Amino acid sequence: MDFDFQSLAFLGFAAVAAAAALAAVTARNAVHAVLYLVLTFFSVACTWIIGGAEFLGIALVLVYVGAVMVLFLFVVMMLDMDKAPQRQGYVRYLPVGLVVAVLMLVQMLALIGVRSAAQAPLADNAAVAADIPNTTWLARALFTEFMLPFEVAAVILTVAVVAAVMLTLRRRPGAKHQNPSEQVRAKAAERVRMVNMQASVPAAQGKAEEGTP
Repeated sequence: MDFDFQSLAFLGFAAVAAAAALAAVTARNAVHAVLYLVLTFFSVACTWIIGGAEFLGIALVLVYVGAVMVLFLFVVMMLDMDKAPQRQGYVRYLPVGLVVAVLMLVQMLALIGVRSAAQAPLADNAAVAADIPNTTWLARALFTEFMLPFEVAAVILTVAVVAAVMLTLRRRPGAKHQNPSEQVRAKAAERVRMVNMQASVPAAQGKAEEGTP
C-alpha cells in the first residue's frame, strides 16, 4: 500500500495523539497531565483538518484547547490535594511545556505543508459529495440525524459541570466558607468596634530617650 505525505502526516498526528492521551492518563502530576491533554486535543484537531473536517478541527482548538483546558486547570487547582509541591519550582514544568510546544509547532508546520500540497481531502466525506460547505453539512446532520446523541452529550456535559462544582463545595476541615444569611443580618454597629489603647514606647527607644541630655 502506497502512502503519500498526506497519509503519513495523518498517521503521525494520530500516533502523537494516542501517545499524548496515554501520557495524560498515566501522568502522576496534574499539571503535566493537563499539558499532555492539550497536545492530545491539538493532534486530534490536526487529523480532522487533514480529513476534510476543518470546522471541527478549528472548533476543537478554540473551544477545548482555549477554553475547556482553562476550566480543567481551575478544577485541578480547586480540588482538595497537596498543592505545596506543585507551587515549588515552576522551572521543573518547563521541559514538559517545551516538549509540548515544540511538538505543536512541528504539527502546525506539517499541517500547513500538507494543506498547501494536497489537492483534495484525505478521504471522501458527505460534505464533498454533496458539494456544500463542511459547516453547513455538519449543522444539518447534527440537528436532524444525530439530534438524540447531541442532546445526550449535552446532558452528560451538564452533569459533569455540576459534579465538578459539587466537588469544590464540599466541606473540608480548616477551610473557610461564607454564610450569606449571616452576612445579610450583619449590623453596622457590629462591624466596627472602637478600642481605647494606651500608647506604649518600645524598650530600646525608651532607653535611648533617657540617655539623651
